[in-house]
Amino acid sequence: MAQVPAYHIMTKPVGAICNLDCTYCYYLEKEKLYPSTENFRMTDAVLEQYVRQYIESQQVPEVGFAWQGGEPTLLGVEFFRKAVALQQKYANGKKITNALQTNGTLLDDEWCEFFTANGFLIGLSVDGPRELHDRYRVDKGQKPTFDRVMAGLALLKKHKTEFNTLTVVNRANSHKPLAVYRFLKEIGSGYMQFIPLVERKADAGAKELGLDYSEPPLAGKWSRSEPVTSWSVESRQYGEFLVQIFDEWVRQDVGKVFVQMFDVSLGSWMGMGASLCVFAETCGNALVLEHTGDLFSCDHYVYPRYKLGNLLNTSLGEMVNSPAQRQFGNEKQTTLPKYCRECEVKFACNGECPKHRFIRTIDGEPGLNYLCAGYKRYFHHVDPYMRRMSELLRQGKPAALIMQEVAGTKSGPARI
Repeated sequence: MAQVPAYHIMTKPVGAICNLDCTYCYYLEKEKLYPSTENFRMTDAVLEQYVRQYIESQQVPEVGFAWQGGEPTLLGVEFFRKAVALQQKYANGKKITNALQTNGTLLDDEWCEFFTANGFLIGLSVDGPRELHDRYRVDKGQKPTFDRVMAGLALLKKHKTEFNTLTVVNRANSHKPLAVYRFLKEIGSGYMQFIPLVERKADAGAKELGLDYSEPPLAGKWSRSEPVTSWSVESRQYGEFLVQIFDEWVRQDVGKVFVQMFDVSLGSWMGMGASLCVFAETCGNALVLEHTGDLFSCDHYVYPRYKLGNLLNTSLGEMVNSPAQRQFGNEKQTTLPKYCRECEVKFACNGECPKHRFIRTIDGEPGLNYLCAGYKRYFHHVDPYMRRMSELLRQGKPAALIMQEVAGTKSGPARI
């Protein structure tokens, strides 16, 4: 079996522990998978093994570490000073980068000085202006967090720490796309991620584990679909959310503001394939490491059946290249229903994340993505713009020229 030359791990050094209690968070409940754990903190032994193995098993010149939670800043700056020191110890000539996702509420001058000095890219979770952000992002006392997040953002700016924003698109903010987009621009976000929120209420299997949300559907198999939560985004509305933001972006902000979804789409229209796992033909190269050293197939598959092993007993390289993980990744493609295989936008979508494939096609076949209607709305809408930007890039011209062509119009580029 060919070895995977590079892969990505999302690291949870504090597990699911967080100082917030966001209504929609799917990861907080993962604490229940470790009932005997008293201290949700990655030990020095696990940290060193992780850093060494992760760097050594990557056959590429640059290795990126991604730290998440829970809330990773609960560990304190010293933990990450140790991590950076270990990265330098084991780098062996490779370039090392770090990204850390945070709710921003615990940031202070020391944190931001450290981030800037060590070149960390900070992902700040913010769901829009105050009333939209505070709808679901609350602390343990159910108090709003917006002001504390904005204080953290001010510190990032003060110390010139590189940051981007991650916005969870939910039932509330999905109906106000331009308010969200314009607010993010206003606070200085030059790179935006919009993540659709789709969670189902617990089925019998999840309830046995004491969990509130259903496991993702087994590949190629159908089970009764539990209803999505009241805060999950509606499929068509998610598509409309993307379309409205795109229409403003393509007329005003190409080359100035970078939206992950639009960048990924352009890569697909250029024939380069999707740079984001959810839109790639296969997956399996984006895994999750828990605080104990347990490795799971994916961030949304942290359930016992998807545990690949523990890095203290089995090397990361062995687990990533294991038959179980390769099968997990390939099933994304092999279990696509006929409706998806024949879809005109399959090249850009590829059925999206298997986690969301829990509804039936119009022909009754299982495995259709819950967000299918929304993605069809978006991909069909952006098609003429993506084709024109691709053409400009192939001519050696900047994609931003499209703004001149569509200025003042409501339809696609006039030259197509």
